Amino acid sequence: MRAELYRSASGARTATSGWDILPDSALDGPSTLVLVFGDSALLDNPSALDEIIAGLPNSVILGCSTAGQILDESISDDCLTVLVACFEKTRLAKASAELPNADQSYEVGAGLAATLQADDLTAVLVLCCGVGINGSELVRGLSGGLNESVIVTGGLAGDGTSFDRTWVIPDRTPRESFVTAVGFYGDRLQIGYGSSGGWVIFGPERLVTRSQGSVLYELDGEPALALYKKYLGDMAGGLPATGMRFPLALSEYSGSNRELVRTVLTVDEQQQSMTFAGEIPQGWLAKLMRASSYELIDGAEEAARLAIERGQSVDAVLSLAISCVGRRMVLGENTEEELEATLEILPPGTRQVGFYSYGEISSNGSGACDLHNQTMTLTTFYER
Repeated sequence: MRAELYRSASGARTATSGWDILPDSALDGPSTLVLVFGDSALLDNPSALDEIIAGLPNSVILGCSTAGQILDESISDDCLTVLVACFEKTRLAKASAELPNADQSYEVGAGLAATLQADDLTAVLVLCCGVGINGSELVRGLSGGLNESVIVTGGLAGDGTSFDRTWVIPDRTPRESFVTAVGFYGDRLQIGYGSSGGWVIFGPERLVTRSQGSVLYELDGEPALALYKKYLGDMAGGLPATGMRFPLALSEYSGSNRELVRTVLTVDEQQQSMTFAGEIPQGWLAKLMRASSYELIDGAEEAARLAIERGQSVDAVLSLAISCVGRRMVLGENTEEELEATLEILPPGTRQVGFYSYGEISSNGSGACDLHNQTMTLTTFYER
């Protein structure tokens, strides 16, 4: 496998002069995966993206808008970050579907699984719109239609801290309200994966007394938004963005070893409700979480350790890093330290590309796959 990484100049939107160098057309082919990460503003002027796509007409194109683009140990905004990975012993196939509304998330996921499923399918990488989606239902439909051995990872597109417009690339053009996925086929590809947060619980455990899908209405019989604002204090005026600093940990019962983390995407003042990136099951228990920079960096290191263990990585690999925008908000000027931390754990010579997201998708080590929030999620690729 050969991997090349590129980044446009800051603010590049149109002309070729925004690129130091464009991908070599000799890299083009049906077994070449092109990952493209950029700002939501590309919806209005995709010219810089068009330059990349036009030069690689036979490659599999996958990409999304972000809350920051990752290249090795650095993070950038207002630019494009591109990976061109040429696989030598692995077949690729892409599937895309429109998502008209969040209620159809499960059906869309199941449809993508039906398109990609095959006996030699090893892994699926999925990128999807970051708003107007029930991420947990999408993942349930997708993973439920695949063999248990298939590794599923990916993430939800971002839009900085605006939570307004996100895009993915279903047909070589950035579009809103779509889900895209690529399947990897064959037995020569080693996939590692790891997802970890570093957040800690604070405050009492509360019962989800009223919810519907990804919308939370009541905790312990009280309006959820009003209760949430009490914990945020002066930061409540910045919702939904400031809610990224205080995610919810959900568990089916006290002492459960399966815990899901959910991040608020939108709030409804009239209904006093909050919409999250994934399902909030009624009857489950919810606890608020918070973290320091040190704890989040420790979480990123743990994700890298898990990826090495599961991928049996010794030599340098290609690492796809998908981290939550909420982590970036907490880490602030220290954000690049979590990227440095993953590369310090991964094998020497590893290259890393990725983005800051509205949700992370990863298998959890027991065969199941979940939507996560507030994690660093790594997927590593290596061809034997």
